[in-house]
Order: sequence, then C-alpha cells, then structure tokens
Amino acid sequence: MIDILVYITSGLGALFVLLAAIGTLRMPDQYLRISVNTKAATLGVGLLLVAAALFFLETSVTTRVLAVIIFILITAPVGAHLIGRTSYFIGNKLWENSYIDDLKGKYNKTTHDLKGLDKMEKNDEEAKSKS
Repeated sequence: MIDILVYITSGLGALFVLLAAIGTLRMPDQYLRISVNTKAATLGVGLLLVAAALFFLETSVTTRVLAVIIFILITAPVGAHLIGRTSYFIGNKLWENSYIDDLKGKYNKTTHDLKGLDKMEKNDEEAKSKS
C-alpha cells in the first residue's frame, strides 16, 4: 500500500515540476513566469519530498522532509514577491494584454518610496490645501 502512495505522490510531484517548467517557457512575461514557477514547483517539490518520506518511513527522514517542506512554503512566496517587486521597480514591462497595473503611480523612482492609497489620498489633500 505504501508503494502505491509513493508512486502516486512522486508521479504527481514530477508532473507539477514538469508543468512549472512548461509554464516558465510558455508564459509571456516575467511576472506570470514567477507565479507559475512558484506555485507549481513548490507543490511538485513538496509532493516529491512526501514521496521520499513515505518511501523511507523513518522518523529522522520524515522530520527533515517536514522541515524542508515548511522552509520551502515559507521562502518561495517571499522570494517570488521580492523578485517580482524588484522587476517592476527596475522597469520590466508587463505583458501587453495585462490591463491592471496596481502599482502605477504609487512608486517614486527618485526616492524609491512606495505609497499606499491612504498616503496618496493624504498627499492629494495636502496639495489641495496648499493651493
């Protein structure tokens, strides 16, 4: 029974890693590539690690696998966010069919300030009161 679970989880893990690789090649801009790669590869690697834990069935291997899975689940989204944010700030273009740019007008390239809606509204009110 364990062998069947190992086959299923390792097969699904390999499939998700393959889909991440295909998505990296097929997506039109860097932001979509980051999204596909982070989600599919994290799930794929997690499933492969679960297959390894099921295969060995030892406490030491299982605890290491769980530690690595938790580490990947914590660091992969943060790393992808930082890469995407840096890409946006250095000027990588969005895909031409992307019609929503949530950061447009909120980033000051000279001071590297990123303003939220509350700060933008506050600055607009200050500018109106000065004029």
